[in-house]
Amino acid sequence: MTLFHFGNCFALAYFPYFITYKCSGLSEYNAFWKCVQAGVTYLFVQLCKMLFLATFFPTWEGGIYDFIGEFMKASVDVADLIGLNLVMSRNAGKGEYKIMVAALGWATAELIMSRCIPLWVGARGIEFDWKYIQMSIDSNISLVHYIVASAQVWMITRYDLYHTFRPAVLLLMFLSVYKAFVMETFVHLCSLGSWTALLARAVVTGLLALSTLALYVAVVNAHT
Repeated sequence: MTLFHFGNCFALAYFPYFITYKCSGLSEYNAFWKCVQAGVTYLFVQLCKMLFLATFFPTWEGGIYDFIGEFMKASVDVADLIGLNLVMSRNAGKGEYKIMVAALGWATAELIMSRCIPLWVGARGIEFDWKYIQMSIDSNISLVHYIVASAQVWMITRYDLYHTFRPAVLLLMFLSVYKAFVMETFVHLCSLGSWTALLARAVVTGLLALSTLALYVAVVNAHT
């Protein structure tokens, strides 16, 4: 039964990534090693972020939520956008190809580094726990988040982007960077349960994805 539970969690976490790779057309471009390079860039960026946080924002301990401190820590996530831009700038091809390579490689690296060991150790445990199902679902939300972030970076770095689109893209990028901070603060203040918090993250990410998709279509159509 524990192996069956682990199989369910593993499939729920990893199969959407595999399906995305196959159905997005990346497999036809032999983009596997491009995604691996994006994953390596992810590791380098996360290392830089950890060093920066450990140096300037040591772990806070106390009974009151440190709003300012958490906001400053969330600002470090701008490095992810810089890393995604670096990955896309090193790949030649259409915009959607660059976006999917950067996003899929980035999200897969995060999935392996942050969820692989917990799933392997925890989901195979003696007792069943819903948190591993939640962890697997959250990995799919992260995939959507990085696709959205990559699309936003691609749009803002276009040299021919119309000035009318720039404020909207910048606003969406701001929301993407601080989405995790806003959700964490909201969950903390409202004392939401784990499933409610997961649903809230999914809804917010979905709304952000739809807004970015609408803007992406408008930008592409405006330049064709």
